[in-house]
Amino acid sequence: MIRKIIAILITVFIVVNILLSLGINFFIDWLWFESLGFSNSFWTIIQSKISVRLGTWLFISTIILVNLFLTRKKVINFWQRIKTKHQQGKDVIEMNPMNSNKWAKLITPNRINIVYILISLFIGFIFSNFGGWKIILKFINSTSFNKVDPIFQNDIGFYVFKLPFYNLSYQLAMFSLVIAGVISGIVYLITASGDSLFSKLNDKHIKYHLSILLSIFFLLKAWGYRLDMYQLLYSGRGVAFGASYTDINARLLALKILSVITIIIAIFVFTNIFFKNLKFIIGGVVTLVLVSVLVGGIYPQVIQQFVVEPNEIAKETPYLKYNIKFTRQAYNLDNIEERNFPVKEELSYKKIVDNKNLIGNIRLWDKKPLKATYSQLQEIKSYYNFKNIDIDRYKINGKLKQVMLSARELNQDSLANRAQTWVNKRLVFTHGFGVAMSPVNKVTPSGLPKFLIKDIPPESTEINITQPRIYYGEANNGYAIVDTKAKEFDYPKGDINQYTNYQGSGGIKLNTFFKKIIFALKYQTLKIFLNEDITNDSQLMLRRNINKRIRRVAPFLRYDADPYLVISKAGKLYWVQDAYTTTSLYPYSEPQTWGNYIRNSVKVVVNAYSGKMKFYVVDQSDPIIQTYDKIFPELFVSANKMPQDIKKHLRYPKGLFNIQADVYKNYHMQNPRVFYNKEDLWSIPQQTYARRAQNNNSQRWLNSIIEVQPYYALFNLPQEKEASMLLMLPFTPFKKNNMISWLAAKPNGKLVLYEFPKQKLTYGPMQIESRIDQDSSISKQLSLWNQRGSEVIRGNLLTIPVNKSLLYIEPIYLQAEQSELPELKRVVVATSDDLAMATNLRLALQKLFGIKKEFKKDIPIEEAPLVKQPTTIKKLIVEANQLYKEAQTELKAGNWSKYGQLIKKLKDKLKKLKTKVK
Repeated sequence: MIRKIIAILITVFIVVNILLSLGINFFIDWLWFESLGFSNSFWTIIQSKISVRLGTWLFISTIILVNLFLTRKKVINFWQRIKTKHQQGKDVIEMNPMNSNKWAKLITPNRINIVYILISLFIGFIFSNFGGWKIILKFINSTSFNKVDPIFQNDIGFYVFKLPFYNLSYQLAMFSLVIAGVISGIVYLITASGDSLFSKLNDKHIKYHLSILLSIFFLLKAWGYRLDMYQLLYSGRGVAFGASYTDINARLLALKILSVITIIIAIFVFTNIFFKNLKFIIGGVVTLVLVSVLVGGIYPQVIQQFVVEPNEIAKETPYLKYNIKFTRQAYNLDNIEERNFPVKEELSYKKIVDNKNLIGNIRLWDKKPLKATYSQLQEIKSYYNFKNIDIDRYKINGKLKQVMLSARELNQDSLANRAQTWVNKRLVFTHGFGVAMSPVNKVTPSGLPKFLIKDIPPESTEINITQPRIYYGEANNGYAIVDTKAKEFDYPKGDINQYTNYQGSGGIKLNTFFKKIIFALKYQTLKIFLNEDITNDSQLMLRRNINKRIRRVAPFLRYDADPYLVISKAGKLYWVQDAYTTTSLYPYSEPQTWGNYIRNSVKVVVNAYSGKMKFYVVDQSDPIIQTYDKIFPELFVSANKMPQDIKKHLRYPKGLFNIQADVYKNYHMQNPRVFYNKEDLWSIPQQTYARRAQNNNSQRWLNSIIEVQPYYALFNLPQEKEASMLLMLPFTPFKKNNMISWLAAKPNGKLVLYEFPKQKLTYGPMQIESRIDQDSSISKQLSLWNQRGSEVIRGNLLTIPVNKSLLYIEPIYLQAEQSELPELKRVVVATSDDLAMATNLRLALQKLFGIKKEFKKDIPIEEAPLVKQPTTIKKLIVEANQLYKEAQTELKAGNWSKYGQLIKKLKDKLKKLKTKVK
């Protein structure tokens, strides 16, 4: 008895905890969506999920209940026979002599009805989690693509929005019918009169009931064959994705025949109720099996082997055309503007100097070494972190310049062990502070980036930041409670810290005792309502990681892996996240792992201070986003309402560009015969590039061969006057290293392809890398640096079009073995004829072209002055003093490991200072 009580108590405890957890999460979600102004979207999703679950539950339960009620008479008769046998004293031993009379009295028609209802509801609930709320909403709000498939002449919207609903309906109906049939059959097996199975099947009532179920089953199966016809458009059996010659001329025919046969069988089964002849049914089933094997299995193989394969190009040409056409449509490759680029060896130093937009924005800094440099120079304190380096453009001195920037985010995990308290992590250390920014091509005399924005608070003569605090970003810092009596740490200032109070509306107000209890239960801490610093005006910020935040609001979109930071004209910080609409149901389109259709239809803008989000629709022509806009009208905003100071920083997303480039390697070929023979396959070229790798428990730079990654460049395309930030990637022929074309994407979404002459050699990135390695003076210098305790870091090789020529540029960085501060030391430039390396871009170009005198319009020396200056005594004193201050800070925080490292560095500085003084 005690064990039963304990088991019951444990069960009740578990159930209550599950329900409580679900209720708490639901309530917090509602509060969170409401704080963002998306409560209607929240309720749309919730109501849809509940409605679909209830509808599915009701549908399955109704089907089961109707069929159970048809067995009701048999069950009543069964219990009447038991009761009669008991009263006559027969078979008492077999029918449980102790309780048979009792059970017989308990079973009544009304109670059978209740039991049937309960059984139907229970089974319906168990199997009602079919999901599909998104499928149903998209079906109801479907949008036409205004393009039809070539086989069935249906609008593409039919396949994207309606076919999934029909498939879901078919599966649900078939599943419900089978479950109802199995349950009814079990009931009949137990309750029907007769000793043999044959006699039970001859029972009229059973025969009628099961015949109707079987007839409906075959009708549904006929519908299933019809739906299978549409699935042929996603066939992968031919030479290209989509329905092939065999699919259309054999498998489609088989499905049509099978559909007709199943309808005929359904009619035979139904008429058998009246004519009592099983021969037609048996004959129909046998015919169905034979046709499935012969027409559905053997016949397509015969057609493929003896008709298609001997004449494959001729037979498959129409279907190859469909595959090429629809794949290019689905990936938006059919709108690529193709231009010829007649490579000519006419490049001169004067032409480069005259091209101001180009030469003033050539990117010499790469993300990886620059991030390491930012971390050493601008993180300031151990609890700050630069998560990523972004590339953008800003007006600097009245000119549009390409820059690199990164947000200085708070990393709570890097707080000293003793500072890892709940109050510090939730109330005090709540936000990051400011950004670091530098031009893509400027460096200091020591080879470090020349900062446009630096330090804390942010210092800049060009770009004003009025709100540098970052509460929402790419870091994972958990929840924070702001606007409390406890002051928030703002930023360090000398030996003292500056504090602030949050002034925005970026969280959920803890203005009731109930909310505090709910969040205390959510985060399993009593401190939320026991802490005296938390008031009714305090706000709790949750989901502060922008990636998780955005996905929680719109999980039906796909997102780019690289959100980027934008500084508005008013000096506020915003994150911009590219979002995609995708589907795997675009007919004839070659699939990727995620689907076979993509559009960059949405730009999500997140305020780094308040966390407020706006989903701007930038591609109104996309039918999928039109459908989502009908479903969630309050969620999406027209791009026309986007502030201009944010809009001018939009760029073409690298994630989409990579997908398109990968598909375009094959699908630039539009001639079916050329495509079939793979005569003109392209590849993404390779380059020598440095990457960070773990080596002996330390991070090392290893130069290895990798694919060229798309890169942003700010200049005007050939034949165009206006400069814009382009995303570029070259192509080479398959298994060749010479360059055959390069693809450029504009910020407005337009793609331009420049094709090089096929009869002439145009050097590709790997060929230039080989020439760099084979140059005796360059390779000797690089090897010498590697042998002297430094690491040579090879940067991205950029291929830049200048007029009708190509210029190749590769930066070279150095990092000392005991340092994590990469410095830009050399720039390699090359043309098809020659290459040169020097300490800065101007000198490298002058050396390349043999220039000994300066031009009136020369490359400004501040663009890349890389000459190493001697370390002065004053500089050593300043550096030593800074190291001492940092060491004292770490000592106070109890971070002994960091303290030891800083003292060691201080010792080295003092040794150098001693040498200088001597």
